[in-house]
Amino acid sequence: MSELQRIAEELDAADPLAGVRGSFVLDDVTYLDGNSLGALPAHVPARVEDVVRRQWGELRIRSWEESGWWTAPERIGDRIAPLVGAAAGQVVVGDSTSVNVFKALVAAVRMAREDGRTGAAAGPVRDEILVDATTFPTDGYIAESAARMTGCALRPVAPAEVPSALGDRTAAVLLNHVDYRTGRLHDLPALTAAVHAAGAYAVWDLCHSAGALPVGLDEHGVDLAVGCTYKYLNGGPGSPAYLYVRRDLQPRFDSPLPGWNSHAEPFGMRSDYAPASGALRGRVGTPDILSLLALEAALDVWDEDGVSVAAVRAKSLALTDFFLRCVGAYVPDGRVESVTPAAHAERGSQVALRCDDAGEVMKRLIERGVVGDYRAPDVLRFGFTPLYVGFADVERAARVLARTLSG
Repeated sequence: MSELQRIAEELDAADPLAGVRGSFVLDDVTYLDGNSLGALPAHVPARVEDVVRRQWGELRIRSWEESGWWTAPERIGDRIAPLVGAAAGQVVVGDSTSVNVFKALVAAVRMAREDGRTGAAAGPVRDEILVDATTFPTDGYIAESAARMTGCALRPVAPAEVPSALGDRTAAVLLNHVDYRTGRLHDLPALTAAVHAAGAYAVWDLCHSAGALPVGLDEHGVDLAVGCTYKYLNGGPGSPAYLYVRRDLQPRFDSPLPGWNSHAEPFGMRSDYAPASGALRGRVGTPDILSLLALEAALDVWDEDGVSVAAVRAKSLALTDFFLRCVGAYVPDGRVESVTPAAHAERGSQVALRCDDAGEVMKRLIERGVVGDYRAPDVLRFGFTPLYVGFADVERAARVLARTLSG
């Protein structure tokens, strides 16, 4: 046994979250791709079977009331809220991340325009949207469409340059909390404060941070936020995303997709639209019940195992520190370069390594039982989900990586 293997064993033995691993369906594969798709919580299949066989198969349409289907989007939103630092009544679950980005961004522009009309932020017309220049592509696509729809100019800006790029024409800013390629954690409190100082609205994409590290939406006064649930929240492939609308903004939230589910009287079947109160304004159409309730079951892991976001963050940093240490010890010099910040305050829950032949390397790693992923043109991504990844997994991944790179 090598020194690093011995250290890994000691760290796993002392890990307060080690017992949570048993709540997931795992095998001998070292799974470091939970930042793309989380592992299956072991109790979810039985819960989904109940939804299909009893709630749907036996109760049928009665389940909209008797099984709580109708209220699931806000009920599950309240389960997610503490994981992103929000009080109840501000998160609603449904639709995809892309759809929620669209809703949030257009609503942000509309509120900024309303501010100008009422004098709260008097000045030039707010006709500019800033978007994270390094964003996940779909956010950029959606931002461009939202800009066209609202008559705004779209300006891609690096997150660090946002404070200097803001102006009196800026209506909204769309930012990623964690960069999907590099794993860089952006300064949500400081950037949100800068956006507010300019009289604009901040929209945050939390896809790569929720469930991996503290977010603090309420604490830092974030206006609107979106995120997926199939990564660190382990909701399953295609599980619905969520939308956060800060409580004081809810009466002004004007969704560009006013569906019947967000109507004040959804079963009144009126021809005119009257928005519901609260976060329910973020709903659109009929929720996808099967995946929604699979997500609800997956969230039980946080409650039943007594997991805190603070404990998850502490282990995440320890795992990524140890991985970088093992890579430094095992991998030949100059073969890879970490593009993930070393500073804890700037690091999410993944490590990205630049490698000339990254696509082929990742293919060989997967064949050898270490699953990460590849992002063009040259990045190996390894995601660390503290709920089920251990230190022995980390050491093995670095050792197999070194062997793979050596031929």
